[in-house]
Amino acid sequence: MRDLRHLPPEEARMRIRERKHTTPTTGISIDYAQANLVVLNKEAAYDFLLFCTRNPKPCPLLDVTEAGSPVPMLTAPGADLRTDIPKYNLYRHGKLIEQTEDITSYWQDDLVAFLLGCSFTFEKSLLENDIPVRQIELNRNVPMYKTNIPCRPAGRFSGPMVVSMRPIPSRQVAKAVTVTSRYPSVHGTPIHIGNPALIGITDLDKPDYGDAVPLYEGEVPVFWACGVTPQAVAAASEADFMITHAPGHMFITDVKDQQLSLF
Repeated sequence: MRDLRHLPPEEARMRIRERKHTTPTTGISIDYAQANLVVLNKEAAYDFLLFCTRNPKPCPLLDVTEAGSPVPMLTAPGADLRTDIPKYNLYRHGKLIEQTEDITSYWQDDLVAFLLGCSFTFEKSLLENDIPVRQIELNRNVPMYKTNIPCRPAGRFSGPMVVSMRPIPSRQVAKAVTVTSRYPSVHGTPIHIGNPALIGITDLDKPDYGDAVPLYEGEVPVFWACGVTPQAVAAASEADFMITHAPGHMFITDVKDQQLSLF
């Protein structure tokens, strides 16, 4: 089986476009930043841009397209956001109505696409510091949970923050915080460490998105803000129309991880 960890991003995107890869993108093209996708009508785009500026932890902006263009000119000018993600979610009136591998037939001239930073980006640095990343070990999607932490509302958008969780050995938690602090544009430091009930999570074995992973003896659950937050916000706000990536099925950019590191 081909090692996908060091694929050039354009080759990874072509594999996705040709449906040779249809599963979550964790561990693929690990030198390059991955991104969450949100697509909205132009009339809703300002409200969402304001939502991102008010909630930079879960929604760190990497790129915004021109209205009608599926090309992210800042992060991957040779890409097509209609085809270069393994799986998409389509929401109408806050309800998930379809999952699809191609959104070309839904694309319109008034659509604006937002790319948000993704915590998959700092996983290589965690591994380089001998900090385990459980979902990569088990070839699973990262577990993600809705919390009781409200985002700051903006216009028509409001709702709860979503977090991703990684089990970290207790002796390495401080190092994990330090490593991820270098990447504020892909969620940065954790928003919570330890007892999940304090942020409204009742059962780690039942994530709202993604796959459960085991927590071993001596490990602590560590939670990072997650770019799936807009999907929870779409439901809470009953957004008329929104297209997103399916959780864990990210867009792979041409931006190197180290370009997003503070040092």
